[in-house]
Amino acid sequence: MTQHAEVPGASFTGHERAFREGRFLRVVNYHNTPEADTEKVRAELRSLAERFDPVTLEDLDAFRATGEWHKSRPGIIPVFYEGYRNNAEVAAPLAEEAGLTGWFFICTAFLDVPVAEQFDYANAHNIDLVPEDREGDRLAMTWDQVADLSTRHVVTPHTASHASAASLETDEAIRYEVLEPKRRMDEVTGQDAACTAFLWGTPFGTNPRVDAAVREAGYRYQFSNTMVQYLG
Repeated sequence: MTQHAEVPGASFTGHERAFREGRFLRVVNYHNTPEADTEKVRAELRSLAERFDPVTLEDLDAFRATGEWHKSRPGIIPVFYEGYRNNAEVAAPLAEEAGLTGWFFICTAFLDVPVAEQFDYANAHNIDLVPEDREGDRLAMTWDQVADLSTRHVVTPHTASHASAASLETDEAIRYEVLEPKRRMDEVTGQDAACTAFLWGTPFGTNPRVDAAVREAGYRYQFSNTMVQYLG
């Protein structure tokens, strides 16, 4: 799946011009990246690297602030969702091999589930599994892996339990799924997690209470199915 980043203050005509001039970001979404798909993912990432430039958080901030893309080619953001162990052990090395910065959106509660319970937890929370994922194996990455990834890639929360924005009906649910994941992520990485995303790719502006919590937490961007939204 691909999506674009909004150009600050741009009209529809402005967006068209930005695309035509190459001032845009391409986002490609991944979820489970099993070892069996190594060559497929390697080929995809290499192909993207041949046509696009890598994007760091600093690059995105600069694009947001100026509306101008400062690299010679359009930017590519490969996003790896949920926090699978194989995102850290398969996808991250392949992104590095291709010269790309990976963006890892982590379901923080998934990482805290005891290994023996991760298979059932994934099935109960729309975290898709493949035949390679066996009951009793560690399926989620560890917090040590998150900390390590943060030194070379972008790591940020994807709620706690893979929740949709529409499901957050109480203050406690909002605290658990929006506020606490950022606190935990920042504590582990020593950084300021800038982005969030919800199950089903809900955009900002859909649920006022959730929108307010996203801003309160200190996120700057919300990734949805069709756009990257700046929340300033």
